[in-house]
Amino acid sequence: MEPTRSLPGQAGPLQAPDDAAQRERSDALRQCVVREIRAAGGWIGFDRYMQMALYEPGLGYYAAAPGVLGAWGGSSDFITAPELSPLFAATLARPLGALAARCGLDTVVEFGAGSARLACDLLREFAAGADWLPRQYAIVEVSSAMRARQMETVAQLPAELARRVAWWDRLPERFDALVLGNEVLDAMPVRLLHRRPEGWLERGVIEDAQGALAWGDRALPDGCALRPTLDQLPVGSVTEWHEAATGFVRTLGAHLGRGAVLLFDYGFPAREYDHPQRSGGTLRCHRAHRAHDDPLWQPGLSDITAHIDFSAMARAARDTGLDLLGYTSQARFLLNAGVLDVLDTRMRAGDAAALRLAAGAQKLLGEHEMGELFKVLALGRGVPVPWPVLAEGDRSAALD
Repeated sequence: MEPTRSLPGQAGPLQAPDDAAQRERSDALRQCVVREIRAAGGWIGFDRYMQMALYEPGLGYYAAAPGVLGAWGGSSDFITAPELSPLFAATLARPLGALAARCGLDTVVEFGAGSARLACDLLREFAAGADWLPRQYAIVEVSSAMRARQMETVAQLPAELARRVAWWDRLPERFDALVLGNEVLDAMPVRLLHRRPEGWLERGVIEDAQGALAWGDRALPDGCALRPTLDQLPVGSVTEWHEAATGFVRTLGAHLGRGAVLLFDYGFPAREYDHPQRSGGTLRCHRAHRAHDDPLWQPGLSDITAHIDFSAMARAARDTGLDLLGYTSQARFLLNAGVLDVLDTRMRAGDAAALRLAAGAQKLLGEHEMGELFKVLALGRGVPVPWPVLAEGDRSAALD
């Protein structure tokens, strides 16, 4: 058993797991990583390590632990907005249904649907309304363990709604749809950059002399086009390069025929992302309700995330012909969409969970909670602009 270790970014020591199965799984994953490092000549990029730590079949965090997302009021390593409060889906359904009805769309596609709580809540909201109900709600999920959990959740829906849910193994060559991604970009593997006196290097993972995982830097590949705002960061800085996430946005642009894309996540425009005070980057790990800053510690047992460079996402969208419909905070988006009206209606109706609804609204909207930290990036093709739900409080100019 590994000894207790004190890590930066969290109070007190982070304990190695008591569960023998978790220790064995983490050790098996570490051995897989070491084999990968040796086969690659002694170094792998952090993006490859992060991919394995999160998604290695049967061993990665999401691939082996489908219960990490907490239900409303339950326990988890982290809680997403749909899990936090039913107000999220109830409010989101209003602008989505209105836009879909106006544009003649009949499909919703959700990437990384977690426990499928958002999918199920949205379908119930759409069915309760009079304007629109999708013919199909498609989920794209890379984790077989998470997909199994999603199927269990969907099975609890009324049969008429459950039959509308499908899982796509690949994207159609072209599809018209409303596309949703709630906290999907932050879980995509990132490359790491380290600024040395001689310039930027790529930080990856090596095996040290004792057989432990450690950091190692090497020269960047020729022709790398790094974002200009990196010049703001001092020597010694470490930051992230979102190659996978921008590739995801480009893929959407290549396949989406007509529709809108809503991406909810935490992050900043490039100039804020590369603020000199953010010289340590944004990479963060979560395990057993604790945050820490060492992704190499007990691989496979911690979630690993990074904040999003929304300027890079907007640029990738434009490169593939998608329109930037808007960019704003989660609080402003939900307020524009009528979250307070939804809350008021449910509390007036005597909802048994009224106090919890009010507390959930505070977390969704609060400046020091999700409200300001989380942003909404809206992209589209062939849809009316401006979209009314983004008309007030738009911050798109900050992405330039």
